[in-house]
Amino acid sequence: MNATEMLAAEAGGSLLLIIVGVVVALLLIGAFWYGSRRSARRRAPAQPAQQSPEARARQDSWQTPEGDD
Repeated sequence: MNATEMLAAEAGGSLLLIIVGVVVALLLIGAFWYGSRRSARRRAPAQPAQQSPEARARQDSWQTPEGDD
């Protein structure tokens, strides 16, 4: 077997690995893109004042009273 035949024989395996690597990279990019689109579509959680009358009553419960410093 001469040098060119050895290189040709070795290129078949590495070509397969390159193709597999490109496919994996494309799948990862696609998964990131799909996940970012899903998170962008998610609505923000409702504010306590928008949820119920009880929540509206407690809306200012964590504010410091104006007389205290």
